[in-house]
Amino acid sequence: MTSIAVVGCGYLGAVHAACMAELGHEVVGLEVDLERVASLNDGRAPFHEPGLDDLLARGLASGRLSFTADPAAIAEVEVAFICVGTPQRRGELAADVSHVDAATATVAAHVTRAGALVVGKSTVPVGTAPRLAEELARTAPHLELAWNPEFLREGHAVDDTLEPDRLVLGVTSERAEAVLREVYATPIAGGTPVVVTDFATAELAKVAANSFLATKISFINAMAELCEAAGGDVVLLADAIGHDKRIGRSFLNAGLGFGGGCLPKDIRAFMARAGEVGADQALTFLREVDAINMRRRSRMVDLAIAGLGGSAIGRRVGVLGAAFKPHSDDIRDSPALNVAAQLQLQGADVVITDPEALDNARRLWPGLSYASTAQEACEGVDIVLLLTEWPEYVGLDPDELGTVVRRRHVLDGRNALDVRRWQAAGWDYRALGRPHV
Repeated sequence: MTSIAVVGCGYLGAVHAACMAELGHEVVGLEVDLERVASLNDGRAPFHEPGLDDLLARGLASGRLSFTADPAAIAEVEVAFICVGTPQRRGELAADVSHVDAATATVAAHVTRAGALVVGKSTVPVGTAPRLAEELARTAPHLELAWNPEFLREGHAVDDTLEPDRLVLGVTSERAEAVLREVYATPIAGGTPVVVTDFATAELAKVAANSFLATKISFINAMAELCEAAGGDVVLLADAIGHDKRIGRSFLNAGLGFGGGCLPKDIRAFMARAGEVGADQALTFLREVDAINMRRRSRMVDLAIAGLGGSAIGRRVGVLGAAFKPHSDDIRDSPALNVAAQLQLQGADVVITDPEALDNARRLWPGLSYASTAQEACEGVDIVLLLTEWPEYVGLDPDELGTVVRRRHVLDGRNALDVRRWQAAGWDYRALGRPHV
């Protein structure tokens, strides 16, 4: 058992703390938000993540897990994970690492155990770790830095932490590697591959992975644009190329594109950092990746207005989904809310529903209208938009939903619905990148 501090208990930190306790370690989560501390100590995650509440409850009941706002609680820990956010700087592409700097300074000021390991998990621009290591050497020479990037998928974060598909350990000593191997002994024993690297490679691993995934999504969405122009079907095209083992079918689902708190800001920060280190030409393709992604939202608005007869003014629109992806209540850079807001600005009466994200959506977009169920959101609408592919929306009965709408017209922004089933129920079905029948 290792004594662990997790500094920053937002999405990444709360999940990591609970999972480390589940692996048998003694964990204290340090968080400045007192309301969040109280919620976590009650076993309630302040966001939706499947399985996390159960994990919190077990960790708290075992006595291995606790949360506090008092930095004195981390004095004797052996390992301190830095799990704070790195949002996009206002008005810039670059990442804001001020929270990482502040968290590292807190650890330096309060962890007194000689030889304790400070481990960065936050997604940072390459070059951040060496700078922090130099700062620790100056202010807290009894501490050592390592970098261990996270690769979590929202909605699957618990499994991704307990059974990761790889562990990347950016270390400068055999001792630091040994400590991290002990922390992750259970998944390593279960066969999780370990990649031991320098700081720069560890920092690059996360943003490179996200950039590749974003590129793959934008590639198939570019093919969707071509399919619409040429009369092809992007779903069948994705199946055709996805059978190639060198390509694979995952992340080839054309539709509204990506959003959330990671992919959009990470690829922009990656481009910004490449420019700072003199390698801006290497990542210019990411500008088009970003542009393709944003075009999907405009295209969805255009298709919706076309489906409304050329004007959204006074027309009623039912929107299924507010979160940027299913199994999450995260609405950061949500394509669904972006489309809904654009349609409202063009005069539509937009009503949104979502199983988990309504409270967050109301806080950020109070001017939009919300409903607790799909049936309520679609009451009397002229068009239904599926914008987040929650299973309960994909599995809706088109005959039943057809009894509450004014017009049976559905726009599938995620290519997730059974086309034949909806058409058989008398719906005019339209989707991005597919022929309109």
